[in-house]
Amino acid sequence: MTGRFVIHLPVAAADLNRARILARVAGRALRFVAPIELGGITVSAEDEQHVRHWVFCDRPLDGGRRCVLHTDHRSPCATRLPR
Repeated sequence: MTGRFVIHLPVAAADLNRARILARVAGRALRFVAPIELGGITVSAEDEQHVRHWVFCDRPLDGGRRCVLHTDHRSPCATRLPR
């Protein structure tokens, strides 16, 4: 087999907000180890895995980069996290 492989990593969280927070933290931490597509990270209820909720905004920005803020952010999109 050749091509790309996707890792599916089930992790339980108490609610949607906590699941999104955990997914953001895991995605940001792991992108230094492997090429993580932050914009592709979603979360779902265990019994409704076909209903996915986006974790990152991922809007295209100038220079081919994408927004790294969470989906519900109210500030302007950014390619870096605010300090």
